[in-house]
Amino acid sequence: MMTSLEFHLLATPKAAPDLRHQLRDHGYDVRLCATELLTNVIDHLGDGTPVTVRVIGTAAHHGRTRIEVTDPDPRALPVLLCATESEESGRGLALVDALAECWGVVQGPNCKTVWCELRS
Repeated sequence: MMTSLEFHLLATPKAAPDLRHQLRDHGYDVRLCATELLTNVIDHLGDGTPVTVRVIGTAAHHGRTRIEVTDPDPRALPVLLCATESEESGRGLALVDALAECWGVVQGPNCKTVWCELRS
């Protein structure tokens, strides 16, 4: 059985808590990774960037939940940084990397999708 949710929204600071609320039936790690990927769009592409967020859960896919965030810039690729204690940013993708079984980027001609998979 597969469950799938899809949200079309603008990447704004208010969208992060709204997304967490929409995903309230999912675990903390799913909500955290989804909002971190959304926040990366705000930080690197700008407030108000249109995005599509998908959360796909399937028992047939080894009990994993897949989170996808698609934005309109295929060139701005996420980079995993090692932030120091004094730096105010650079931890979002490190959190995703620590919590997810795997993550990556799929580039299209007019968009990119940053995804991660977590054990359900």
